[in-house]
Amino acid sequence: MNKAALRRAALARRNALAPAEVARRSQQLSEQLFRHFPVAEWRWLHLFLPLSQRNEPDTWLIIRRIWAAQLPVRLAVPVVQPDGVSLKHYELTPDTPLHPNRWGIPEPAAGAAAEVPPTAFDAVLVPLLAVDTAGHRVGYGGGFYDRFLAQCRPGTQFIGLSVLDEAPVPALADVLPTDVPLHACLTPSGLWRL
Repeated sequence: MNKAALRRAALARRNALAPAEVARRSQQLSEQLFRHFPVAEWRWLHLFLPLSQRNEPDTWLIIRRIWAAQLPVRLAVPVVQPDGVSLKHYELTPDTPLHPNRWGIPEPAAGAAAEVPPTAFDAVLVPLLAVDTAGHRVGYGGGFYDRFLAQCRPGTQFIGLSVLDEAPVPALADVLPTDVPLHACLTPSGLWRL
């Protein structure tokens, strides 16, 4: 199957979920992350802030759990740059002021947070719509995450998050040389090592 067909099908299935179902599955994703990964041992965790109107996983559940438990891991989130193709990454704390970008995604306000280099991250939580058994993901198609993940240091864990409770597909037909594979994918019911 190719990425465009998988993207259309996955978006339709995800958009059909009721908000309460997305919330339930997001809670399960948070539990899966803490069950399968040593979150408290990481120094830096990169995650995305959800676009709730698109039924993305609610990563605020993970963020609030880390803050409530006062875990030593520090958090960072992406900010789309004015060039429209690249990301920079900024620390997220309970005091970081956020504002929506042109897509409605919350981002730290300009100058309100410290920039964090891609080489700092121990783990990156990656949004996805589908993934294959080799770890190649289907996202929205902009290539933002592939460019970012290529800048991370060796050993950084790339973990996909999906509210769709689906197994990886056998293989994507149109993998590009610039695609960076994930190491794992979390769904509400479990973990896929890729």
